[in-house]
Amino acid sequence: MLDSTPSTTSTASAASAEPAARPRRPVAAAFRTLAALTGVTGIVLDVIASHDLGRLFSYFTIQSNILLAVVFACSAHRAWTGRPALSPRITGAALLYICITGLVFHFVLSNDSSGFAMTSHRTPLETAASQLLHTATPLAAVLDWLVLTAPGAFPLRYGWQWLAYPFLYLPFALIRGALLAPGTDGRYPYPFLDVDLHGYAGIATNTVVFGLAFYVLALVLVLLDRIRPHLRVSRNRTSAKVSDRLDGGRTTNRS
Repeated sequence: MLDSTPSTTSTASAASAEPAARPRRPVAAAFRTLAALTGVTGIVLDVIASHDLGRLFSYFTIQSNILLAVVFACSAHRAWTGRPALSPRITGAALLYICITGLVFHFVLSNDSSGFAMTSHRTPLETAASQLLHTATPLAAVLDWLVLTAPGAFPLRYGWQWLAYPFLYLPFALIRGALLAPGTDGRYPYPFLDVDLHGYAGIATNTVVFGLAFYVLALVLVLLDRIRPHLRVSRNRTSAKVSDRLDGGRTTNRS
């Protein structure tokens, strides 16, 4: 006769096969929620102050902050519920793009000696939005990366893969400008992409210079991620050392 009572061994094996529950990370969730709200607030203030939403949403600043807000919101939800962290391919891309936003603004667009300055008069509302989108969110992203994410997550190949969006932004900006009438205010979103000022040959040169700078920045993030210390924050640090499913099918997350 077959014994209908499951054995202790089989029960234990089934229990051990179940994935262990991940701890919630409330501090990480709270910080990322606040960071996402910071980006959203800056965008809302810019929308209120803007008289041309098409022009506003053509800016890399707005697009990168939208992406960062979405990534932070998703990461906050995962941290709060104890789910695995987002792929470092995604979080690293958002980090790079918001760093580009902050660095280009402070060292190029706000620098009269750069040759590409955009130092026009701003209302108090526009100034507040600019500080949130160009300073607060980049600092929040870097702080989250350094303190709340484990190191060693970025393979070297991510450096050039992340550049897909910045390079796709180039034809977007040029095609949009070509479709607008000459003399239209904000026809090209940034001075270094202004065909009327530099011609297409000048834009090609600027693209190479900025593209190389962005690639160097991406490599710096990858290398720093490998050598930075592992600052352990109990129950709040997300795992970041994963092998992305797209790269081989096996994903390993640490909490």
